[in-house]
Amino acid sequence: ANPGEAIISWHPVDGAAFYRLAWIAGADAAAVTENGGDWLAAIAYTNIAADTAANADNDAAMRHTLTRLNPGVAYTFVVGSLRSSAGAPSWSSPAELYLPPGELATDQSYFDTVPVGLTINEPGAFDGYTLFAGRAHRGAYLIDNAGRIVHRWDRNVGSNNQLLENGNLMARSGGVVREFDPAGQLLWSYRHHQWAHHDFAALPNGNVLLLAQDTKTRAEAIAAGANPAFLTESGLVIDTVVEVRPIYPDQGEVVWKWSIWDHLVQDYDPDRANFGRVADHPELVDINYTLRQGWRTENVATRSGLTSNGLDYHPELDQIVISARNMSEIWIIDHSATTEEAAGHTGGNGGKGGDLLYRWGNPQAYRAGTFADQQLFWQHNPHWIPEGLPGAGNILIFSNGDEFEGRRLDYSAIIEITPPVSGYGYARRAGAGSRYGPAQPAWTYTAANPGDFLSYRISGTQRLPNGNTLIVSGLQGVIFEVTPAGGTVWRYVNPTVSEGPIYQGDPLLVRLWPSGRLVWENALYRAQRYAPDYPGLQHYDLTPQGTVELYRDAGQ
Repeated sequence: ANPGEAIISWHPVDGAAFYRLAWIAGADAAAVTENGGDWLAAIAYTNIAADTAANADNDAAMRHTLTRLNPGVAYTFVVGSLRSSAGAPSWSSPAELYLPPGELATDQSYFDTVPVGLTINEPGAFDGYTLFAGRAHRGAYLIDNAGRIVHRWDRNVGSNNQLLENGNLMARSGGVVREFDPAGQLLWSYRHHQWAHHDFAALPNGNVLLLAQDTKTRAEAIAAGANPAFLTESGLVIDTVVEVRPIYPDQGEVVWKWSIWDHLVQDYDPDRANFGRVADHPELVDINYTLRQGWRTENVATRSGLTSNGLDYHPELDQIVISARNMSEIWIIDHSATTEEAAGHTGGNGGKGGDLLYRWGNPQAYRAGTFADQQLFWQHNPHWIPEGLPGAGNILIFSNGDEFEGRRLDYSAIIEITPPVSGYGYARRAGAGSRYGPAQPAWTYTAANPGDFLSYRISGTQRLPNGNTLIVSGLQGVIFEVTPAGGTVWRYVNPTVSEGPIYQGDPLLVRLWPSGRLVWENALYRAQRYAPDYPGLQHYDLTPQGTVELYRDAGQ
């Protein structure tokens, strides 16, 4: 009836003085069971007196309303009968229910006044130029460390953009990838026939890697071993990675493709060709893993866990890292495999075709651990630290901290890992469920009070030449730079909203989402800092032009 609320009814049991209503998130139950435990022993419950549970509208049924559950989560419920409030109940058969995300009430928004623009600039900050674009305001800005504009793009460039070495700006917005010259003229615009979403990577050969969504029907999903109980009539959304060669001004040629659809395993239907245990095949992805956890709404963006939100390319290894957000994992695949090989299990430098070369962050996804072993939570922006920078070859990740299984960390973290690469392959550690290492990150950043740094969606990070790390806390629209020891030496708050830049001192709209999380209207998707000698900057006049935010006392 309301977000986080479920009404449970059951048949009465003769002689029962109490009933025990118990519930567990489906993913928690699966994790306990997969590790040999009894999920009933881990279940949350409440005892209800029989006369309290009696349904006045129906003499033949009992009824109780459970509240404070998590919208967007699938739960398993059981009811037990007891002769006293203590003792062991006699349990009913289980029932499953997916709680859809609720609609926001219009009064769950407010205005907050915070300083915008530059708020911290200490001597230890790396001196460079920061590129950002608000998610609401479609213009983009390049600012210096003093928070002053050195260049601006007034075009609809989108919230995810990158300055190329030739000085052009490449951006993705609304399923379209665009390239602008330094004068702001549109050079290339490409809309892939599948929805291109979230991220892109410009390749050294001038091509572009895109994440693209493909839709599989319910029948196709069942044929691939999906449990029909976990599916909607709309089927599944799954991800592909495509490499596109630009054909100016508005065409593109797909020259390489990889799809997760070709690399699935399942232990639900033994009559399917991909039947097997993911624990025995960690190079494959369990089609039912995220579906068991409730990713089956009619919303196209959330009816499958087989979608991702970020990618990066390693030119020396010729490999791609993908952020499998809904699985709380990163995956590495082999770009050296041909398209034909990428659809199979052999070929390429790694010898595995398009199978996963490496996965890290959530060993539960391949049944090699428990929730205690999970180290990533709805992460964004995984990427290799480039050569020449401190930590080169390591992978840097923004771990958002929120989780879709009814569990929350309530803080975000920046995680740097050293992948166990050997040649073109990655080793799994012996024992401990044969998990991929490392066991612990090489470096982690959290706030001194962890809850002070939380962005459960979007966001990103970047290693800087001086060893510091740039961080985008996306939901608050904050960009800040931290030292290896965790001190903040630079901080900037995005001053743009849908109408454009705001005046210093004007309030920002803050919206409360059904999950209880706050989202500011100046939210950011990504930001990037460029060193003064970056080749792409030589195409621009970097003379400061004033601040992005406006000041009434300056006549603006």
